[in-house]
Amino acid sequence: MRVGIVGLGAMGQHMARNLHRAGLLAALWNRTADKARALASELNVSAAPTLAELAAASEAVVSCVSADADVLEVTHALAPALARGSLVLDCSTVGAETARQAARLLEPRGVEFLDCPVSGGVEGARDATLAIMVGGTAAGFERAQPILQALGRTITLFGPTGSGQAAKATNQIMCAGIIEAIAEAMAFASAQGLPLDKLIDTLGKGAGSSWYFVHRAPNMARGAYPAGFRVRLHAKDLGICRDMAARFGVALPLVERMLGEYAELVARGYGDEDISATYRLKAELFERTNIMSAPPRDKA
Repeated sequence: MRVGIVGLGAMGQHMARNLHRAGLLAALWNRTADKARALASELNVSAAPTLAELAAASEAVVSCVSADADVLEVTHALAPALARGSLVLDCSTVGAETARQAARLLEPRGVEFLDCPVSGGVEGARDATLAIMVGGTAAGFERAQPILQALGRTITLFGPTGSGQAAKATNQIMCAGIIEAIAEAMAFASAQGLPLDKLIDTLGKGAGSSWYFVHRAPNMARGAYPAGFRVRLHAKDLGICRDMAARFGVALPLVERMLGEYAELVARGYGDEDISATYRLKAELFERTNIMSAPPRDKA
């Protein structure tokens, strides 16, 4: 199967390499053409000048882009050049309704669309250990197995189109709660004067541990937040969760709280840091308390 990939960001470039290792990658495209040409040269594949040319060279296309509008724009551009029977696997995180719109665009052309959002961070994309949540038909899911297995380890069909995105939205709510709890706990531990490296090693093996604790608490201990999952992207995802819940007339307190924290981080210029940067705000709680509780200075 000849596979093209669209989107070569932090996740997409690793996914492209894994498709290449599996002998599937035929062509790639990125909005920033220089990035596409550099990776194409490294992997000895084609850097398609346009999405239509990528579609014409591919039996399946994997896309991993940033926003709902991007998914629909890419789908519109691919559609005319895709052969009947082709597959489009969208690994972006977008709304379930956006996935359904994309599927409706492709259906008249005999092209199957699968929403395939992923979880596992940059590390999972690099190591091909992603958890992949799929929405679409059982037949399309089976046809896509060689591609999905080149990208991830846990691959689940959740139901019709949009179901993968609903599962990913669930995951994003969990990530919000977990990273907030870790940041708050680490700020508390720091205020107690605990050795954070030892704490991470010990609690990482305890009942309260999680992937985020093991992989992101060290960021907090170092005070450095290299992008794994950017603040502004998780904020975008939580906005999707908010909209999906609002259709039921429900507001999600955790989502609202984290959107407020992320808005503060973005306003301070930290939007492109990893979401573990929420530790900045939690640490300030203790810093403010220390300032307020400090004894008054003697007047000269």
